[in-house]
Amino acid sequence: MTDTNSLEHISAEGAVYYLFGATGDLARRKLFPALFSLYKEGKLSEHFAVVGLARRPRTNEQFRSDLYDSINEFCRYKVDDLELWERFSQHFEYMSLDINNVDGFRELNALSTELDKKFDIPGNRLFYLALAPALFGPVSFNLRDGGMLESSGWNRLVIEKPFGYDLPSAQKLNEQLNQVFKEEEIFRIDHYLGKEMVQNIEVIRFANAFFEPLWNNKHIANVQITLSETVGVEERGGYYDKSGALRDMGQNHMLQMLTMIAMEPPSRLHGEDIRDEKVKVLRSLRGYGDSEEVRSHVVRGQYSEGNAGGKQLPGYREEDSVDENSTTETYFAAKVFVDNFRWAGVPFYIRTGKRLPVKTTEVVVEFKGMPNNVLFANRHDLAPNLLVIRVNPMEGIYIKVNAKKPGGDNEVQPVSMEFCQSCMIGINTPEAYERLIHDASRGDSTYFTRWDEVSHAWSFVDRIAKAWKEDSSDLQHYAAGSWGPEAANELLDKEGFHWWPVNGQEEDNVIWITNSRK
Repeated sequence: MTDTNSLEHISAEGAVYYLFGATGDLARRKLFPALFSLYKEGKLSEHFAVVGLARRPRTNEQFRSDLYDSINEFCRYKVDDLELWERFSQHFEYMSLDINNVDGFRELNALSTELDKKFDIPGNRLFYLALAPALFGPVSFNLRDGGMLESSGWNRLVIEKPFGYDLPSAQKLNEQLNQVFKEEEIFRIDHYLGKEMVQNIEVIRFANAFFEPLWNNKHIANVQITLSETVGVEERGGYYDKSGALRDMGQNHMLQMLTMIAMEPPSRLHGEDIRDEKVKVLRSLRGYGDSEEVRSHVVRGQYSEGNAGGKQLPGYREEDSVDENSTTETYFAAKVFVDNFRWAGVPFYIRTGKRLPVKTTEVVVEFKGMPNNVLFANRHDLAPNLLVIRVNPMEGIYIKVNAKKPGGDNEVQPVSMEFCQSCMIGINTPEAYERLIHDASRGDSTYFTRWDEVSHAWSFVDRIAKAWKEDSSDLQHYAAGSWGPEAANELLDKEGFHWWPVNGQEEDNVIWITNSRK
């Protein structure tokens, strides 16, 4: 078993990295910059090579020129040391490959042998498939049949979401991969698990003595998880119209953050122990029994035309490659219960959507209020205490408490004490893909999703999707630039709660005590 603590500062082993889809947007925006950052920080040894693979022809010089442009545009480090850049770029090769032709994989195997000798690599192979899920199986079979898995080192397969479209398709995909790779060799990326503040949830919970005793249904009233986007579907209309917010964000990012908040303390900081606890949470999710229960617990919406910042925004059905009669949701909110001893009765409210007013990812833990008609609660409407974890774009934590208003006669006001990580570190925080590529190269699977996590998440989501497919009458429209359908507010109103303001939308009456604000 891998001890995540012992691996934290270990440089990646020498390996050949194969980037399938090397001319695509993910490689340009995320993967190339991540590799350069790792190299610049000494987290990649000199014993590595990267082979870019795609159908279109490219020379090595053209590929390295694309690499240079990618890093200068998207990387948190720029190419300001030409000697370092020259050393780095010499590790990159390009090969045009038809992924359906096994002979091309045999040529790739011959190139790999040359790279092993050139860079003194011990036969380790990391295959990164930035491809459509339908291609994962065929590429895996050709890797095997082309001799790519017969080297003396390890083999690891890194694949992007979505992992299937529903549980049956995910099962079929997993069966294909398991014919070639063992489960411990498969690294399923959910890039939200690579974000600094998502990983910080474990530390906040398990390294602070005053949180863990309160982390249960006796003291927590509800938990709110918000993942909001200001953008529309843009050029992804064709893909998104077949996916929607539930599959695009709910099945992976939202449920993964929920498991991090709700999981029990693992017995050890081992990857498998941590993932075991996350699976227990997913097993404990209360499934919705029928379509009526889905409608009473889940709200779905689709943005119509609206206005944000003085700019007129089109409706979803007017977007490129979207069906003019589409019932695909661009927003959903749900009330979720984790039926175990710790969380019984505590609602988890999750929401995500496009064309919302603010781009943010945030977790709000609302604690139960003080007893009514006792001491200060007898004279004041006391606000509940909050713990807020800001994941993106600003990283940090704040705690909201009640305090005496200066100069007042026992007047009480909310006070927020904030730690702004982004303000201290600036924009140079490591990107999620840096952490995940580094972890995969070291064999640390802690922040990758295991098959049983994926299957339980699909089981939960499929019940919602089934109800929506049967009847689309509950689809509500919201103006682009607004916070979604009114029914999402009513979901909380029923229990006497409300959505708390998120990053950039703070309450005016709160006093901030902070490392970043004046």
